Amino acid sequence: MDASTIQSLLTGFYNLSWQGVVMIAVGILLIWLAVAKEYEPLLLLPIGAGCVLANMPISMMLGTAEEPGMLQVLYNVGVGNELFPLLIFIGIGAMTDFGPLLENPKMVLLGAAGQFGIFLTLILALVLGFTQPEAASIGIIGAIDGPTSIYVSAQLAPHLLGPITVAAYSYMSLVPIIMPPVMRLLTTKKERSIRMPYSVREISQRTRIMFPIVVTIIVGLLVPFALPLIGTLMLGNLLRESKVVERLSGAAQNELNNIVTLFLGLAIGSTMVGTNFIKPQTLFILVLGLLAFCLDTAAGVLFGKLMNLFSGGKFNPLIGAAGISAFPMAARVVQKEASREDDSNFVLMHAMGANAAGQVASAMAGGVLLALMAGVV
Repeated sequence: MDASTIQSLLTGFYNLSWQGVVMIAVGILLIWLAVAKEYEPLLLLPIGAGCVLANMPISMMLGTAEEPGMLQVLYNVGVGNELFPLLIFIGIGAMTDFGPLLENPKMVLLGAAGQFGIFLTLILALVLGFTQPEAASIGIIGAIDGPTSIYVSAQLAPHLLGPITVAAYSYMSLVPIIMPPVMRLLTTKKERSIRMPYSVREISQRTRIMFPIVVTIIVGLLVPFALPLIGTLMLGNLLRESKVVERLSGAAQNELNNIVTLFLGLAIGSTMVGTNFIKPQTLFILVLGLLAFCLDTAAGVLFGKLMNLFSGGKFNPLIGAAGISAFPMAARVVQKEASREDDSNFVLMHAMGANAAGQVASAMAGGVLLALMAGVV
């Protein structure tokens, strides 16, 4: 074997940059978190795999502008035109029970309050020097809703899609770790121990069917930019509640959702190329995303305290923390925190109502940001 042959075989090593080495390590870390810690494994694992594949030297997985490889094709087909996030929203809608929200409609206020951190973080990002579209894309991380973050950032700041997506899904997986300290800091033991009686009110199938239709029409008229997100979410819920298309509902929840999640993860991972990803702004994005999450949780709890004041001390402020979009993890965390003070205190169904409202409100917030940036991009 002559020197030229050996050099040809070692071409990959010669072309491996230090940024590529770092990002391959990041990809392996994401895979480890998905496998060992089970942090959002359905998406972090394919994102990690896509990151490793994209950073291999002379990799044909990305291809060229003339002949795009598999990863670039997936990005062009499903992320560049926002198809994959919208398909996932159909699956989310098919898996979401809006019954607790319909039983207690006032929880929609908590869903709205849980989005305040998005806009506060947007302002801070502008102060730090990010452009308006970039700041809006960073702020939407606070929705703690991966598909919404992908949908908004893909339109406003596609060059930041990698770090924004990683931040959004990482913080989703860390909901049980990030939320409790904020909740305890802003509430007293007495407030966390408030019991809220829950009387089950039967919601008719007619109401359940009308809900996604009415919401779609209202949003389409008032916030057209939010219609793709809300429309697909409500389409999935209509499949669920109609009870006549069980096969479509099941496919949306399982086969479609799983396949699209795999392709989406690989496509997002492909954007995490070392030379583009390893920049100071990536660290700022991760920090600002965490801040947005904490501010959303705090705003929800503070609004819950306000509702407690107007109710004469009968509303548990912890429920406000469930107003973010991380469904149903946020509601479970609220129940766990309430149980820490009183193991017989059951607030889960109230929290599920606020959490379902947050699911809708996060998509609305994404539409509002797109509307605000319509004349900027």
